[in-house]
This record gives sequence, C-alpha cells and structure tokens, in this order.
Amino acid sequence: MSVHADLAGFADALPPVGCLAGLDFGEKTIGVALSDVLRGVATPTVTIRRVKFTLDAAELLKIVAARGVVGFVVGLPRNMDGSEGPRAQATRAFARNLSGLTPLPIGFWDERLSTVAAERALLEADASRKRRKEVIDAVAAGYILQGALDRMAHLKRERAE
Repeated sequence: MSVHADLAGFADALPPVGCLAGLDFGEKTIGVALSDVLRGVATPTVTIRRVKFTLDAAELLKIVAARGVVGFVVGLPRNMDGSEGPRAQATRAFARNLSGLTPLPIGFWDERLSTVAAERALLEADASRKRRKEVIDAVAAGYILQGALDRMAHLKRERAE
C-alpha cells in the first residue's frame, strides 16, 4: 500500500524530482493544487465536483497523468485538539481507495485552518463571493500542498546537515 502515515516516509517514497498534487477532500468537492517539478511552489489548479468515488478518482487520475504527478498530499482534517473525527476517517478511506487505483505514494498533511487561510487570502485579494465559492477548495489545496512542500524541504535540509 502506498499510503504513508508520516511525511518523512512519504518523502522517502518519492523520486528526487516531479510534480506533487495536493488535495483538499471535501463532502461536495475535491480541491486540487499542483507543485512545480522541483517542489518549491504550490499552485491552486482545479476543483472537482464530487459525484461518486469511481468518477471522482477517474477525473483526478486524468489530471495527474496529464501533469506527470509523482505523488499525492492529502489534507487530513483533524479537530483543533489533534483528534480525528468522521471527516478525517472519510479522508483516510478516500486515500486508501485511491491507493488501490494508482501506485503513486500518498501522504497526509494536517489541514487545520487551511480553508480559513484560503478564505482570508481571497478576501484580501478582493475576490467576489461567487469567485471565492468557485476557487476556495483549490486555494485550500494550495495551502495544504505548500505546507507539506515547506516541511519536506526542511526535512531534506536537516538530513543534509
């Protein structure tokens, strides 16, 4: 199984370069962000409107195939006290099911407050309410992916020392 419990194990399973996909898995949508091949910057990309798992996964795999993605970072919605509730369990189930369809490694990133940060950024950018609704999940996926990219870069520096 290619689902990793910790970010260090996930990073070790990745090739040295290649694009990563960040996912903000929600009840109605999946926000998708992509990194550059050197994994420095996350860019909000698209929001997939959820229908059912097989169709959602097919859409996601089509995107990653077109972009040459080498791994997934999935936002894990923990409670503020660090515990996991029903949404986290649903996210883990999604990752497990996705791992059955792709050999790409999957890692988790604590997504607490990513949607709040995304909403704040869109408000500061003076995005209309309609525009915020359209892009909030992809922007949240960008925050999730950027957090993981920054942490992996830090881990890499630590190991080099």
